[in-house]
Parts: sequence; structure tokens; C-alpha cells
Amino acid sequence: MLEAFIAQYAPAGLEGPALWLPLVWAALLSLAVAMYVVVDGFDLGVGILFTAARSDNWRDRMMLSVAPIWDGNETWLILGGGGLFAVFFLAYAILLPALYIPLLIMLIALIFRGVAFEFRFKAESSKRIWDYAFHYGSLVATFAQGMVLGAFVQGFESNGRQFTGGTFDWFSPFALMTGVGLVCGYGLLGATWCVMKTTGELELWARRKALHFLGATIVAMAIVSAWVPFLGTRIEQRWFAWPNIAYLAPVPLLTAFVAWRIYATLRDNRQYPPFFLSICLFLLGFLGLAISLFPYAVPPRLTIWQVSNHPSSQMFALIGYSVVTPLTFLYTAYAYWVFRGKVAEDVQSSGYH
Repeated sequence: MLEAFIAQYAPAGLEGPALWLPLVWAALLSLAVAMYVVVDGFDLGVGILFTAARSDNWRDRMMLSVAPIWDGNETWLILGGGGLFAVFFLAYAILLPALYIPLLIMLIALIFRGVAFEFRFKAESSKRIWDYAFHYGSLVATFAQGMVLGAFVQGFESNGRQFTGGTFDWFSPFALMTGVGLVCGYGLLGATWCVMKTTGELELWARRKALHFLGATIVAMAIVSAWVPFLGTRIEQRWFAWPNIAYLAPVPLLTAFVAWRIYATLRDNRQYPPFFLSICLFLLGFLGLAISLFPYAVPPRLTIWQVSNHPSSQMFALIGYSVVTPLTFLYTAYAYWVFRGKVAEDVQSSGYH
């Protein structure tokens, strides 16, 4: 089946490294993006919840739960963007002009958020300002990422190596909906992270917020899924044509099951399962996106083979990636292990430094 699928989309006569290297790189870049969404998603989610917290003590504990690891989480964003430039140069040349504005908004928001981490720990009279900088930086960055996702699913107008669409093609009702959906999803990750990392009244509050965000996430996923067939991108044919529907039916069914388990574990006062199940929910959504769009690097026309660099360039980059990616995994795992456990209730924000 895989050979038939590749033969359908790969240029005729392509073989050897020119055929399989783009597949390897598509898997590696997908891994980097998925890791970024998961690990940076929950600390952005903590920021989305931040100003709703009841007291400075709650906000201190929420921020301290992610302060030692948040900057390492964003390494995966660099790996994804750098890998795209290194091996799919044509996709990079088309996607960047199409998404300059939302990506610029995202980066500015992430800068505000990063500065807030450092300044808030030292601030006294201006502490509330940095609370809002952390919150709105997280919220705006998440919403911008969601709009980028929506624009990617809609597809891009291109001619050869140039983006031929309009400056604001990314700004559409569908992209706005995916932006709202990602805010809800990151809010769920952030709330379940706080359930896992905090205690007392803050944990109970986070549990209630997680239930709210779970409901909002399910509604947003349902709306986006129902909207996609009306975009005219033929995604629905991939899901509903026979025999695809038989092979792919387990994905939405498993998604529904995981959502139910998140609800059940939150209601049963479980601490760790809600967070890890929320990660599973995101990964299933990511899998659905991959099923819908693969092998297109610039939907709806250009595949990974059409936009890839020369095989020798891909192989050279793969050597570096094969070293950096395992090291990043090891560093990430070590950081989470060192800072495992819950944040104490009487912690002071200045204790981070």
C-alpha cells in the first residue's frame, strides 16, 4: 500500500536517495513540530491561564513549574524551522512570504513572554505588568500559531518558486477558528500540567479549568473537522473514500476515547493521567493532520519531492540532525527528571534565581 501511495505522488522515475530522503526528512520535521507542540504547548497554556489565577502565590507556583524548562522546550521550534530551510528550500521560500505577518506576531509575543519570565521574578511595583506580558504573550503566540496552522490546511497559491497569493490570505474565518481551537487545546495542556505539578486549592482550580478547556477543545476539533471538507482541498476524499474509511476510522474513534478518558481521570482526581492523555489527544490531532496533508509540503500542489534540496544536501544535513536530535531528547528528558515533582505551596518567586 505504501509503495502504491508513493508512486501516486512521487515524480516518475525517482529512485534511490532522491526518493527516500524526503520521506525521512518529512518524518524528522514532523517529529520536531510534534515535540514543540507538546512541550511548549503546556507552558504556553500555563501563560493562558495565568491572569485568571487567584493570587500572587498561585501565579508564582504556576510560573515556577515551567521556569526551569520553558526555554529548552523552544529548541524544537528551532529544529523544525532550521530543518525546513536546510532540506525543503522551496517550501521555505513559499511559506515564509505567505506567513510573514502571523509568524512575526508569534515571535514578538514569545519575546514579551520570555522577558516576562526574567523581569517578573525581580519586579516589585511592576509585577502585575509582567503578569500581563506573560499572559498576553502566551495567548497571542498561541493564537498566531493556530492561524498559521489554519492557513497551512487551506493551502497556498504559488507559481514555481514564488508565493503568488495575497498578504492577508492567512487571515480567514477558518484560520481564526483554528487559532481559537489551539488556544483551547494549549489551555487544556496547561491546566492538566498544573494539576500534575501543584497542590491544594491551586490544583483543584486547575482541575476545574481543565474540564472547561476539555469541553472547548472537543467543540473546536469538531467544528474544524466539519469545516475542512468545505475548503475544496480534497482532504475529505482521503478520509471518506473506500477503503480509506475502513483504515482510518480508528483515528477519530480513538480520539473520542482519549477525550472521554481525560474527563474521567479529571473527575476521579487523578494527577498524572490527565496530562499524558492530553498529550495523546494532541498527537492524535497531529496524526489526523498528517493523514490529511501528506505528502504535500506546500498544500495543495507541491509535494515533499518537488520542494526538496539535492540528495547530497539532504544527506549532509541528516548527519548533523542525527546528532542534534538525540542530544535534544536526552537534554529534555534530563531537565524534566531533575525538576520532577510538585511545586511547594509556600514557594517564593525569587527562589528561582
